[in-house]
Amino acid sequence: MVTSSNIVVSVIIVNYNTSKMVLDAIDSIYKRTSNVEYEVIVVDNCSKTDDKQTLRNSQQNFKYIELQENIGFGRANNTGINNAMGKYIFLLNPDTMLINNAIKILADYLDSNADVAVCGANLYDADMVPIHSFQRCLPTPICDLNLMLNNAIFKLKYQDSHTHNFTHKPLEVGYITGADMMIRKSVIEKTGAFDPDFFMYYEETELTFRIHKAGYKSVSIPDAKIIHLEGQSIKTSNERERLKSISKKLYYSKTSSMVSYRLSNFFQWINCILRIVIFSIVGDSQKRIYWSNILKNI
Repeated sequence: MVTSSNIVVSVIIVNYNTSKMVLDAIDSIYKRTSNVEYEVIVVDNCSKTDDKQTLRNSQQNFKYIELQENIGFGRANNTGINNAMGKYIFLLNPDTMLINNAIKILADYLDSNADVAVCGANLYDADMVPIHSFQRCLPTPICDLNLMLNNAIFKLKYQDSHTHNFTHKPLEVGYITGADMMIRKSVIEKTGAFDPDFFMYYEETELTFRIHKAGYKSVSIPDAKIIHLEGQSIKTSNERERLKSISKKLYYSKTSSMVSYRLSNFFQWINCILRIVIFSIVGDSQKRIYWSNILKNI
């Protein structure tokens, strides 16, 4: 029998109208995870009634917390963290599926490396194509300049491993994507959890900024492998980009300066214009709309 004192990892999944994916993710956890004690916590961010009912009626073993309003991704995770018993917090997106014993692999790495507070797996899409798993540095204007130059700066500096770990060994990075962050709970207790000012987007990077400021590292562990279904799509919307824009400005106001924010937006604006022109010429309306939505919200 597992007791609270035995739990090593608390897996936290935030649901918002994605109950089918949540249950698939949990199923993959139970199928792939062994030799480590863990718990699964699902925090529902005030989903539709039928979606909540699906989770209530599930026969799978997890702790279920139902919120009365949608309080945002970071604050919902904070609720899960406050109810977690593990020494490591594993923040997992609902649109993920474990490929191997990733939870054990990540927990073992934290066990052996006291200077590391955050680690994450290599992410793949449904066809096992490597996708964005981390970024080598925290957001700066250089990141947007790099995107404007089609990743030329980071490819020159980091070769292939600028967003996915092809080195076959642990790699120190700027931040792990919020889809699969494993964090020491003791460090969260020192630095604080997610900043409640962020509703969605940039909350994991701002938390990582504080963790790095406290002297800890973030590391990509390529032996751990997870499918992230969002990686298949380039779909975007005005609402999504509006939230990203708000959170980006908030991130810069908390970590650097408005000069950096404006410079970053300048590079992003040029990048959008260039992409819109290129995709208009080649007749790719889907990508043209994608970049147009981003441009509208800069």
